[in-house]
Amino acid sequence: MKRIISTTDAPKAIGPYSQATEANGMLFISGQIPIDPATGKFVEGGITEQTEQVMKNIGAILKAAGYDFCDVVKSNCLLSDMDHFAAMNAVYGKYYAENPPARAAYAVVKLPMGALVEIETIAAK
Repeated sequence: MKRIISTTDAPKAIGPYSQATEANGMLFISGQIPIDPATGKFVEGGITEQTEQVMKNIGAILKAAGYDFCDVVKSNCLLSDMDHFAAMNAVYGKYYAENPPARAAYAVVKLPMGALVEIETIAAK
């Protein structure tokens, strides 16, 4: 059975998708961009600040579903420019200091709303 996860502590979906869905002990979090849920706007700053907000959004969704960062098994990081990789990686690494999940990182032509980073996440219990 599929369960839809939604929290006001993360940005509302900007399209026809859920913040996350859970099925068979796995949580699938939609790609998160650096929107501050309190303002509905992008956080100010560059890739470091944007990545920090994305990780906060992911953390809020994990918590709402009863998961934690230690339950994350896979992430896909989408970057507007691979020159942002090192800075994104430094922030990302703070959230996965031990036993980090599998991950891929890609540069893409463009991200929603002009974001510099988007991260989608899969967690499992």
